[in-house]
Formats: sequence, structure tokens, C-alpha cells
Amino acid sequence: MEAVESGARWVVGMAPGGSTYVLTKWVFLRALGIIYLVAFASLWVQIRGLVGPHGILPAEQFLQAVRQHYGAERFRLVPTLFWLRADTLALHLACGAGVACAFLLMVDVWPTGNLIILWVLYLSLASVGQIFLAYQWDVLLLETGLLAILVAPRATLPAFTLLLLWWLLFRLTFESGIVKLNSGDATWRNLTALDYHFWTQPLPTWTAWYTNLVPLWGKKGMVLATYLFEIGFPLLIFGPRPLRLVAMAGIVFFQLTILGTGNYNFFNLLAIALALLLVDDATWARLLPERLAHALSGAARSPSLPLTGVVTAVGLVTCGFATLKLWTTVFPRSNPPRWVIAPMVWLEPLRSVNAYGLFRVMTTERPEIIIEGSDDAQAWKAYEFRWKPGDPGRRPAFVEPHQPRLDWQMWFAALSSYEYVPWFRAFEARLLEGSPEVLGLLASNPFPDHPPRYVRALLYEYRFTTAAERRATGAWWRRDLVGAYSPTVSLAR
Repeated sequence: MEAVESGARWVVGMAPGGSTYVLTKWVFLRALGIIYLVAFASLWVQIRGLVGPHGILPAEQFLQAVRQHYGAERFRLVPTLFWLRADTLALHLACGAGVACAFLLMVDVWPTGNLIILWVLYLSLASVGQIFLAYQWDVLLLETGLLAILVAPRATLPAFTLLLLWWLLFRLTFESGIVKLNSGDATWRNLTALDYHFWTQPLPTWTAWYTNLVPLWGKKGMVLATYLFEIGFPLLIFGPRPLRLVAMAGIVFFQLTILGTGNYNFFNLLAIALALLLVDDATWARLLPERLAHALSGAARSPSLPLTGVVTAVGLVTCGFATLKLWTTVFPRSNPPRWVIAPMVWLEPLRSVNAYGLFRVMTTERPEIIIEGSDDAQAWKAYEFRWKPGDPGRRPAFVEPHQPRLDWQMWFAALSSYEYVPWFRAFEARLLEGSPEVLGLLASNPFPDHPPRYVRALLYEYRFTTAAERRATGAWWRRDLVGAYSPTVSLAR
């Protein structure tokens, strides 16, 4: 174990007289506390409508189905505290406890204990959140949170743990770039992907409308820059200190550009927090107030050998599985032996060692679902969502770091056939029932006095207006009706 730690010290530059990362650890854990706070608070305001007893996909019903099908194996397949109870009170307590523990982590109170609680709570919520908590940033937060538990004990940051976090940052950024090449997607190959991205992304912003006006040659240059930032800059992470700082600056800049043109909740903030781990104490000492930097530096002590051993043992297992994930991402046709894959599959429900890669295939159209209700199947009124495109005249807005998870899932639903989106039928049923919890996820309820008798979903093709069209009409979108997305449905009365 000591040999592994010594090797890691050499890689990260922690040799005697080299870099230290005490201030780095302090900044990272405070940033992670903020991100956890955002994640739990964002989920808290939606949890009843998503998986509450009267929500779209009730957690209690989900757990009951898992219990019936898998018996005792259910505890491994769905690791969650909600096996004890999954009613509204339990969901609220989990989210509230997450907010409280995240705040304590922010202010540096009992960091190790709070990080353990936060990881367990978020894993519990993700396990019952079903399709609504199946995003890459959810598993990224869990993987980061698990590694942060190894960082938190009040000791000098172990070199091997720091190396694991660098490895996570490398995998996140490098895999996101390499999957675009490996996918064979024509738009990434011919550099036209960003001619579509700004108006086909899940929740566009008004800045995306303006960015979409950039001429095609400019967008092709932006695609080349994407490859540079996602594939080139990560290669500098394990270089000498000056190159690491260049990697950090490049990754942070790239994440800020994404943050400035799209709504990706806490994902960009988490990527930036990981990138800040490349900054050593000497650099932080110039950025933080002198008194704070001195106080934090003096608080460090050397970790005990047992602590170092535990960290290294857990880290080696994590690193091995993470490396295998990277290998299969870079070489998708590789076929690792079954004995290698089996342990990784067994641990998969913990969602803490993952593969990454957003937008490996660029969508080139924007279908949008518009849901309407009616009392007589003749006069129809539309349900307006808070954030996803609907009214063509409504300006696309910023909502990050909050993630409106129903609005996000509507984007995925529109890309699939109605028959393959079972949660959508449950959503329609809740509208017909007039569920207050589900209606609370929407911007408005066109049937305030009683639920509609009928509900239908229409499919439209949306596209950003041109500058000339917007000057003439004031609209941000133009849309064309494609047809019915779902049949007209009603409840048996």
C-alpha cells in the first residue's frame, strides 16, 4: 500500500519539496457541499410530483414490484433506505436531511460523516427515482461523492486519492470527446454538429438562440475546439505542474461556455469543481485571503498508516473498475473476460464507477410534445410547462443549477415512440385525475376547477427562428404540426 501511495506522490508532484494540496482539498469540499445542496434542493421541490404516492412513478409501487420479482436480491439491485418506508414524509426527510448535511459540509462541520450521509441519501433517492434520476450528472455526483469520502478525514490529502479524482476528471472529459468520434455520427465527423446543437438541446436558453446565428464556418471551428478541449486538454492532467494548470484553465473555460448556452443543472459546476483539484496550494495561496490560506495550511497533519491503507485499498478497486470502463468506451468492440466484468456488474447498482459521454450522437431535429386537455373532445386547452419549449413566443430561459426533471424527460419522450415511453401514460393518467403534486410541476393548469375528461398529446417540429423571422414576429421558435403523439385518452368513469 505504501508503494502505491509513493508512486502516486510522484505522479501528482507531492515529492518532498514539491506541491501540496491542503488548500485544494478545502476548496473542493466546500464546492462539493454547494453542489450537493443544489442537487438536493432542486430534487426536493419536485419529489412528490415525480415519485411521491400520487406522483408519476410512485416509489412505493416501484419498490413493491421489485420486492415481488427479486426477493432478497432486491437489496443489492435497489440499494436504498426507502425499503424502510417510501411515503411522502420519508421522501421529504431524505431531501431535507440532504440539504442540511450539504450545508454543514459547506461550512466545514464534520465533513467525513456528512459526506457518507450525503452519498447514502443521494444513492437512495437515485435508486427509487427511476427514469427521473438516471442522468449522467446523477451518477457523476455519486462517484465524486464516494471518492470525496476518502478525501475528507482531517489529514493531508492522500496522493492516491487525489490521483483517483484526477482520473475521474480525465475520464469525464476524455470519454465525452472520444465517444463523439467512436459513435460514427456524421455530424461530428463532418463538423456540423453545432449547426444543430443549440436548438435541439433539451432546454435551450436565449443565449443559445444568439449563438445559433454564428455562421456555419464558425460553428465548425467550435466543433474543432470541442475536440481540443475534450480530448487534448485532458491529456495534460498528468503532466508537470504548468501543464496541469493549463488543463484546468481549458477545462473550466469549456465548461463555462456550456453553462452559458445551455441548462445542464449542476453538471458543469461539478466538472469545474473536479478541475480545481489540479490547482496546488502555491496557486491557491495567491488567490485566497492570506489569513485564510495560512490557517488552512496549518491545520494539516499527516495521515495515519491505517487510514492511508484503507484509502489505497478502496481506491485500487475503484481505479480498476474505472479503467475498465474507460477501456470499453475507447475500444467499444473489446470483449473483456467474464471474470473481469462480473464484479463490476455486481457493483453496478451503487452507480459509483461509471462511463461518461454526453451527445455522442447529435440530434438533428427537435420534436416537441404538446399536451392538451378537453371536456368534450372538441375544444382543447394546452398545458404549459415551466421550462421546456411550448409557446413559440416565450423566450428560452436559464434555469440552472436547478434541473426540472419532468421537462427534461419530455425531451427524451419526444425522441421515442409513445409505445416505448410507459411513464408518459402514467403522466397522462395523473393529469386526468387532477393530481395536485403532478400539476405542481407545470407552469399552469388550464383546468383549475376540475380535471379534463380527455387528454391528448400532439407532436410538433420546433426550430429557432431566424433573425429576420424574429424581427417580424417576435417569436423565438417556429413550429409545424407533425401529428398525434399519443391517442386521446380518458379515465374509465
